Parts: sequence; structure tokens; C-alpha cells
Amino acid sequence: MTAPLLEVTDLRTWFATARGEIKAVDGVSFTINPGEVLGLVGESGSGKSITGFSIIGLIDEPGRIVEGSIKLEGRELTGLSASELRQIRGKTVSMVFQDPMMTLNPVLSIETQIRLALEAHEKIGADEARRRAIAALAQVRIPDPEIKVDYYPHQFSGGMRQRVAIAIALLHRPKLIICDEPTTALDVSVQAEILSEMKELVAELGTALIWISHDLAVVASLADRVAVMRYGQIVETGAALDVLTHPRHDYTKGLLDALPSRAKPGEMLARGADADAVPPPREAATHEVPPLGSPYLVIEDAVKIYQKPAGLIQSLAVRAGWAAPEPIVRAVDGVSLTLHRGEVLGLVGESGSGKSTLGRMAAGIYAPTAGTVRLNGKAVMSGGRSPVKITTRVQTIFQDPFASLNGRMRIGDIIAEGPIAHRLITRRDAPDYVGRWLAAVGLDPALSNRFPHQFSGGQRQRIAIARALAMQPDVVVCDEPVASLDVSIQAQIINLLIKLRRELDLSLIFISHDLSVVRHLCDRVAIMYRGRIVEEGGAAEIYDNPQHDYTKRLLEAVPVLPEAAE
Repeated sequence: MTAPLLEVTDLRTWFATARGEIKAVDGVSFTINPGEVLGLVGESGSGKSITGFSIIGLIDEPGRIVEGSIKLEGRELTGLSASELRQIRGKTVSMVFQDPMMTLNPVLSIETQIRLALEAHEKIGADEARRRAIAALAQVRIPDPEIKVDYYPHQFSGGMRQRVAIAIALLHRPKLIICDEPTTALDVSVQAEILSEMKELVAELGTALIWISHDLAVVASLADRVAVMRYGQIVETGAALDVLTHPRHDYTKGLLDALPSRAKPGEMLARGADADAVPPPREAATHEVPPLGSPYLVIEDAVKIYQKPAGLIQSLAVRAGWAAPEPIVRAVDGVSLTLHRGEVLGLVGESGSGKSTLGRMAAGIYAPTAGTVRLNGKAVMSGGRSPVKITTRVQTIFQDPFASLNGRMRIGDIIAEGPIAHRLITRRDAPDYVGRWLAAVGLDPALSNRFPHQFSGGQRQRIAIARALAMQPDVVVCDEPVASLDVSIQAQIINLLIKLRRELDLSLIFISHDLSVVRHLCDRVAIMYRGRIVEEGGAAEIYDNPQHDYTKRLLEAVPVLPEAAE
């Protein structure tokens, strides 16, 4: 029997607030052996990230470790000074954060950042540091590391930045790496590559891993053991296969039941049931609406080109042949797509495939460089050199509700602003109108005087949905609306969209990289790759019998939960 690498015993990390102590971590105990992967799962606020921060010594005031023991190779870490912790961090224990920009400095080249990380724990010359930096990037499969080592973080995609962060975490071959949701916002194919690389690195280096996540399928594909956290405590722990196929605790069962993969497509999900509130009655349409199932939003040969404008000197240099023209990026390259009335169309593809750009053209946010976007035969945007959106019948729900909601406005004013401006309601009617829409999305109308920061992420997304629907649209473009949400909150939003679609006859364009959610919600699916639609068809047909190699690769990369044995 080998001694545990890490022993956490009765750990309590609390935060002092004006309302009293918040017990973020309240009596957590577990061990990890060398080369073992422990999955730490739970919803936001369960204490899993604070547990990781406590281990690596990143708890700042007003938080503090009140009680408990954290032993690494038998050495007690609680109570160590800041300088003693710095000697351990990065060398013996490393951490990979959800947002790689928490690790990377945007104004320093990758080589400089890796050199500084090396110099923190060893004496090293500039040439050797560069060699080690190139080797570190090669280890995490970054192409052309000799060139990319001189890049800055903004020159990498999100997946590549996360690989750089992992490379920095591995520099000193640490004995323990804590990974806090490192693949949550990544495409399935990029996520699959990083998971594969982490498995290989753990096997090669014998490094122990704490994988913090709310994605149970990812944890199932990687972890040896799983600990389920709720309200700062571990409610269930055991072998990953056992916990995820034969859960004993009701909370674990609830998490699993909230997954779209556990229900038939189109059905309401467990743990996501919404109130029975009825949406406010819609105003009688002032335009002809075709029958359900008829072509409604039609995109024809849409093109969107981005090119950095050249200055006078550069333009002259290009004409003289002394300089190359600015590169042209064809974000959307000749796409034709039809959304039928009452239909949910899934738009799937990796980052950079053009799906969000296409969605914003459909919503009248971006004007196409070429091609047309028409709703019921009428243009969504005006023509001319400065086109503007000319219909309110298409609205958008964005991925990040905190960024899309004005933090200085009360949510009642946020929801009422558009309907008042477009004379759907009067200012006198606004409070009642807003209250009914808040109730329709499962929120208390009495909360209309609060600001966005006073709500959770799932509640903010409900507010964003209420704001979009208050404009009484026929089409809603949903751009990654459940990305990064916990499974139960995700289930609530999915159920809400299913319910509102049925009751309001909405047509939805649902943009996502979460293929299980798309399968559950969508009638048809279009697969985008490098600005083009490479495959389109019924959801069941695409998922069960994909034809294009790119679609097959996407589906093969989706992590799958093991089925429970009978």
C-alpha cells in the first residue's frame, strides 16, 4: 500500500459577510494516491472550487480556513506562510483554471510567461528557457511550437490558450494538478483532445489529478473516483463507474436525471420543472403569419466577410506591390438555410465555424456582405451603406446574460425598455406587463426592482429570455444560452424553452456546441464547418446516421455517461 499523496481531513473554509459566516466548505475529507484522478462534481456554490483553492493556498480575505488539515506527502499545508506556499505552488502543486486568461498575461509573449514560471523555481538561462518553452508547447500538441512560442495570448483560440495554461502547469512535473472546469466552454472536439492529452500525461508522469466539473460525462471519461459535493459537503464518493451508474444519494440521482441524454428528445427534464404560469397574451399580429410548418425565416446565399481596413500608406504599398493586402476572413461563405414556423433548428459547429455570425445575421445584428435574410418574405435589415434592423419579430438570447444585461438598470426597466420604445405597451402598463413576463419565466414579479448582479446565472438567463420574449417575436435566435450552466439550471432553461415554444408557437434557431442539448431540443440540425453548411437534416437522422466526416468526428468526440447495468 502506497501512502496517499494528498490527505484532506475535515476541511472547513468559511467566508465572513455582513450577514454572518458562509460555510463554503464544511467538513470535507478525502485522499488521493499518486497517479490517481479524482472527479469533484457538484453545482455552482457546492464548494468544489473553494476546496481546490484551499488546497493550493489561494483563499484571500474575507475567506479563511477555519479548521482541518491538508497534507501533501505528509507535510501540513495549512498555516504555511505566503513565501512557503509560493515554493510549493507551480512546482509540487499546480492549478489549471476555467478561464486560461486567469493564468496568462495578455501583454507578455508565451515564451516570456513560461520563462518567468521556470525562473520562479530554478535558475535557468535564456536559451535553455526557450528550449523548455518550445518543448512544453509541443507536449500539449500545439502545432509549430518554434513559431507559436513568440505569440501573445490573443493570437490563440480558446482551446489553444487552455493548452498553454496546461503546459505552464506541467512545467515542473508537479505531483498534483488541480483542474477547475478547464474544458467547460470548449468545443467537443477540442475538449476531447485535451481530455486525451490529460490522460496520457497522467499515465506518463504519474501525476495525480483533481478534476473539478459539473459535466458528469467528462468526469466519467477521465476519473478513477468521484466525490459529489453539495452545500460545502461531500454527500457521496466512490469509484466513478459505481457512483455514476448506481448513485445512492438523492442529490446525485437528481443531477443524473437532469441530463438531456437521460430523457426522450422534446420531453421535459427532471429537476427542471417550471411554474405553471401562462405567458401574457400576444398582441394580434399586424402582418400575415403563415401556417405552422411553412418556410418562415429564409437565408439565401449569405456571405459575411471581415477584412481590416487599410490606411492610405498601406493601400499605396499594396498597389505598388511592396506589401500584401490584409487577409480576408470569410466567416460565412454562401449559406442558404430555411427555418420553418414553429420549428427549432439546431446550428452546430466548432468555434470559428461561423454559426454565431450566421445567427446574428438572422437576427438583424450583422448585415450580410452578400445574400439575403428574409422573414416571411420581407427583409430583416434595410439596404444601403448603413443598413439597420427593421423588424422586431426576430430577437436574440445571448450566451452570457451578465454581459448582455445592463448592470446599472433594474431588471424591470431592462425588460420594459424595448416594448415601450416600439410602442407595444405604454409606460403606465409596463409594471404589470413586466410582472407577467417574469412570472412566465418562473421568477417572482416582486423582484423587478433588483439589479442583474443580485441574481444567479440561471436567473439572469431567465431575465434575458423574458426581455427577448417581451418584444413578442416570432423567431428567437438562442446563441449558446445554456453554455456553462449547471445541469439542473440547464434543465430549467431547456424546459422553459420547450414550454414557451409550445405555448407561443415560437420558431427557434438554437446555436450550441453541446450536442446532447441540441439533440433534445431541436427538430432539425445544420452542421457548420469553416463558414459553410456541410450537413443538414432531421435531428434523429443526423445523430443516428451522420454522412459527413466532420459530423462523424463531432459526434465521436462527445463524452458519454456509462449506462447502468441491469
